[in-house]
Amino acid sequence: MTKIEISTERASDIPMIHAVHSEAFETEAEARLVDRLRQSADPFLSLVARFGDVVVGHILFTPVHLADRGKAGLLGLAPMAVLPAFQGQGIGGQLIERGLAAARELGARGVVVLGHAAYYPRFGFRPASEFGLSNEFRAPAENFMALELVPDGLSAASGQVRYHAAFSGSA
Repeated sequence: MTKIEISTERASDIPMIHAVHSEAFETEAEARLVDRLRQSADPFLSLVARFGDVVVGHILFTPVHLADRGKAGLLGLAPMAVLPAFQGQGIGGQLIERGLAAARELGARGVVVLGHAAYYPRFGFRPASEFGLSNEFRAPAENFMALELVPDGLSAASGQVRYHAAFSGSA
């Protein structure tokens, strides 16, 4: 396995973070999303994976709200990317584990993710529907997952999860 360092994003990392998302996804949409969220989301929990001086992976957590309820102490994990040449080496898993620990330190009660149903459960994510949560994107239930960061962290959280306006391009 490649020796990777996980740390908080620095200003000098921003161009490399943009490049990671641009290379990992088919379009620059996720890279532009990260740029928009950086300008307007609070809190903005952004971690990078470094190989030497090069950013090879990135993960972002930003607040999500419950429709008709507002803030619920929840964060959304999105997006996450690893450069194609570094995929399959456990870097994404390291980013997730460190990101969840940092989210817990921030006082988040839970995290939601819209992702691969076979990948995220290994980190403790379960279908969000088990907590009475749905998503605004009408994504399949098996792809929308949630994780309690504290005991009963999602016990009072039910309803439709709304992501930051930047996800719809309006921020």
